[in-house]
Amino acid sequence: INNLKTKNILMGEDGYIFLSDFGLAKFVKNNKKTDSMCGTPYMMAPEIINNQTYGFEVDWWALGVLIYEMIIGYTPFFSKCKNETLDKI
Repeated sequence: INNLKTKNILMGEDGYIFLSDFGLAKFVKNNKKTDSMCGTPYMMAPEIINNQTYGFEVDWWALGVLIYEMIIGYTPFFSKCKNETLDKI
């Protein structure tokens, strides 16, 4: 859950894309929920920031942030201050 970010997307010489760095990723079985507070602040879903339980839906949030960043050039809740970024989310 929630390990997707631009720094973890690599492209091989053949043009194929690879995901990397699953050190903090968490596998949750059978649609159960978790409550770990981990991840990159600008990619975190509101549920994580608000210390609520969450499931795989936070990955869809991270994918949306990633797509936005790829199209616009920066994240939708960008701020130089971490706490301000979390407040915007």
